[in-house]
Amino acid sequence: MADQVTDATASDAVTIQGGLTEAEKRANVIAHVFGGEDARFETFCRIVRDAIPPGTSVVLRGSAVTGRRWKDGAAFDAEGPGTSDLDLTLVGADVIGLFSLTGFFVPGIHSRPLSEDDPDIAPSLVPLRAELMALVGRPVNIQASRDIVIAFRGGLLDQPYLTLVEKPDTLTLLDRTDAP
Repeated sequence: MADQVTDATASDAVTIQGGLTEAEKRANVIAHVFGGEDARFETFCRIVRDAIPPGTSVVLRGSAVTGRRWKDGAAFDAEGPGTSDLDLTLVGADVIGLFSLTGFFVPGIHSRPLSEDDPDIAPSLVPLRAELMALVGRPVNIQASRDIVIAFRGGLLDQPYLTLVEKPDTLTLLDRTDAP
């Protein structure tokens, strides 16, 4: 299977992003969101993987990964169980087309999140969002970005994210020459 859940490996353990190793990011997500249950995390990843177009990668960003809200440093679920949301980003050219023309921060590059505030910007993703929210018992916001946005945020700005679904090895950032 070309798309698969990212596992922490020896090389991942030394890669630091936002002060966290891949293993630490994964452990945070499993502890905060899935109550320490690897199987629920794997189910979440499978549901996402089965719902996305081929060639799409998926990352999870935000306090589920870091344990702290970036805006004010509050702990994940500081207001009680299930109060912190999940920030799921679908990465690739094909998922950009799932969002309406009005659903973008940067048209054709970086969407607004499909959320309670914007429930109509990506109708085909509404069932996925509902299924994920039922599984985790909290809001799940889904947005789409091009590879360059994630590379910029993670590499240059050092904003940590956990890759849940990787693109097949045959696709790279250099392959993404298609413009909106």
